[in-house]
Amino acid sequence: MAVAPQPPFDIRKFFSVGRTGQTTATYKASDIAFAQGDPAASIFYIWDGKLKLTVISAQGKEAIIAIAGPGDFVGEGCLGGEAFRIATATAFVRCKTTELSKKAMARLLEANSQFTETFTRHLLARNARVEADLVDQLFNSSERRLARMLLLLANFGKEGKPEPLIAKISHESLAEMIGTTRSRVSFFMIKFRKLGLISYNGRIEVHAALLNALLHDDPHIRISAGRSRPNSAGSDLSGGRAARISQ
Repeated sequence: MAVAPQPPFDIRKFFSVGRTGQTTATYKASDIAFAQGDPAASIFYIWDGKLKLTVISAQGKEAIIAIAGPGDFVGEGCLGGEAFRIATATAFVRCKTTELSKKAMARLLEANSQFTETFTRHLLARNARVEADLVDQLFNSSERRLARMLLLLANFGKEGKPEPLIAKISHESLAEMIGTTRSRVSFFMIKFRKLGLISYNGRIEVHAALLNALLHDDPHIRISAGRSRPNSAGSDLSGGRAARISQ
């Protein structure tokens, strides 16, 4: 007799059940969920909105290292022995999260195989993203890094259709995220708009043409290529619809 397949795991429904060691909270834009140097004792799951992860060096220089959105976990380093937060998580826009204590997370991973599988997929995707970011920094021009970052911010490549980023994002912030200067970002943003890869009137709209140019090195668009292969933007970029980013 055939065994009936298990229904798809709904992580949002899973977290909607109250548990010991689990807290749901909403942060306004610029609110801090946790700060660099705080004790690392919990993991956050993001329902809606985005969290910006930043690091401040000993010299006081701040850098944006990641932006996490719906369906992402942040702060999971505590499960691997991290005693203190190595980054600050700030709400990029209004953001709803569920925070789980380290003990509560360990119990869930031990008790629920579907949750464990979902969390493992997250870790693998995060690892792939870090590797793609490293390749991007090592081999690609700042122009291509900016194109890739705009696509990631617009959620190209994630499940479902691209989602708008309901927040202002300055050229300074974009420069921090890709490791270049504000003036270079401004120059490339103007170029992208003239080429029809983006448009904006208060909000940036990222067009599918930008994805095609990045992945295929379209000679008519001429985004400058690095030494990496055409798909070096990372396997997390796919799809073909436009998405909006507030400016």
